[in-house]
Amino acid sequence: MTGHKRIVGILFAVVLPVFGWGEELAAENKADAVVVGSKELTETHHSLVRKIMDYFGESNKRKEQKKFDFSVIGGPYYTSDIGVGIGVVASGVYGHGVTDDSVPPSNVSLFGKISTRGFGSLGIRGTHISCSEAQRFNYRVEFLADPSDFWGIGYKMDNNSANESEMHRIGVQFSGDALFRLTQGLYLGPALMYDFVRASRIERPDLLEGQRSTTWAGGVGATLSYDTRDVLTNPHRGFYLTVTQGFYPKFIGNHYAFSRTSFQADWYRSMWRGGIVALDLRGVMSYGNPSWYMLASTGGSYYLRGYYEGRYRDKGMLAFQAEVRQKVWRRSGAVAWVGAGTVFARPSQIVMRHLLPTLGVGYRWEFKENVNVRLDVGFGKSGQNGVMFNINEAF
Repeated sequence: MTGHKRIVGILFAVVLPVFGWGEELAAENKADAVVVGSKELTETHHSLVRKIMDYFGESNKRKEQKKFDFSVIGGPYYTSDIGVGIGVVASGVYGHGVTDDSVPPSNVSLFGKISTRGFGSLGIRGTHISCSEAQRFNYRVEFLADPSDFWGIGYKMDNNSANESEMHRIGVQFSGDALFRLTQGLYLGPALMYDFVRASRIERPDLLEGQRSTTWAGGVGATLSYDTRDVLTNPHRGFYLTVTQGFYPKFIGNHYAFSRTSFQADWYRSMWRGGIVALDLRGVMSYGNPSWYMLASTGGSYYLRGYYEGRYRDKGMLAFQAEVRQKVWRRSGAVAWVGAGTVFARPSQIVMRHLLPTLGVGYRWEFKENVNVRLDVGFGKSGQNGVMFNINEAF
């Protein structure tokens, strides 16, 4: 074993048992407790560490005999909004693309985390691709329960630190679309959306501006997508554009009727050996009367990294980021990014003084082939920052 594998193995020998992943690992941990001080303890411990080292040492090797290649990893994280915590992410690839490089494989990711502030979430997201690439199905489901800070609605309210207040939320979020190929790289299809939130122990109910603390939103719409990326989970080259138009009418029971247009445009290019430049532009614009929970917001693990997720929220959002990705050594890589974004009620309110800058660096470890585990450190204005642990690239 190389020194690199030994370090990784020892690290996850500590992290993995916390979650009790695998009956075999649990059984060996129990054996450790029973034979403390004996020779069997040392042998069992060495066996456990070796198996973990082998597990991660082989996790990025293509297993062509497997129809479904699935692996799990966990680790610590910190963000300014949810505190210190432990996260677990799992990645699976399957389908015709696992053995055929001309077809991208389908992928699925599981994610969950808990934190010292009482935050908890569990979710699944992925893309299923038919053998002929004629259909694609994108989906995301997340359950969350968290003590959340809230500043109100609109840039001026959100930028005022005196408005920071607490609330507790439980919620469910779902989005999915079924896309059918029109021509090479171009897809169109229906989309479904559902969001539910129940807020309680609201410190500043006046910041909700008279809106319901418990509400849900169900929507239907359509998605148009153009995709020339070589790999969905870790693109090296290509272009990606997706536009979704959603409608949340009152006649299906929504408390607040509105419509929303969202888009994302990404560009990737290999510029030098092991180096990739990636650009991302995305935006949201709502029309009508969206609830406080359904407003466009900033921050999190994918764009404007380093900002408290949901602090800045309004009917519209626009964000840009540029990232340089560099493979450093074996399965290790590094990234650096800069970007900016803002929220607004109308496009005419987009002004330079309301821009939210972001910059940061990150570490990448090739968990599976073309699937990276990422640890990002992001910085925003007014001392906001965060350390984010996740799987797959931010875009």
